[in-house]
Amino acid sequence: MDNNLIADASTFLAVALEQPEKDLIIQLSEGYFLGAPEIIHYEISNALIAMIRRKKINFIQAKEAYQITQRITVKLLKPHLETSLEIAYQHHIYAYDAFYLQCALQFHSPLLTLDKNMQRVAKQLSIQVLE
Repeated sequence: MDNNLIADASTFLAVALEQPEKDLIIQLSEGYFLGAPEIIHYEISNALIAMIRRKKINFIQAKEAYQITQRITVKLLKPHLETSLEIAYQHHIYAYDAFYLQCALQFHSPLLTLDKNMQRVAKQLSIQVLE
């Protein structure tokens, strides 16, 4: 995968929900082909439900944001689960965060995330983080 960028759910949601980071995310991802672990759409859905429960958005906004994320072209990747589990264990992070990191390692791609903890672990793993 040449000229690819691994992007996590936080970046898709920031774009779909018109968050302040939207323009920077679009700028940083320009010229790249986006890739993400195959769990990304499940994670996006879960995050939207969490935002509804915290009263940050309503159901209609969540549905519209989800539809926007579905229009973003992304290659769905199958992460190596055992390696992801090792990353999660060694760095005390959730497995789904480790899936993004493992994909970045596997495909020698930079990572785009708004998650500060994932950025920190990525740097420890010598993964280029676009910020």
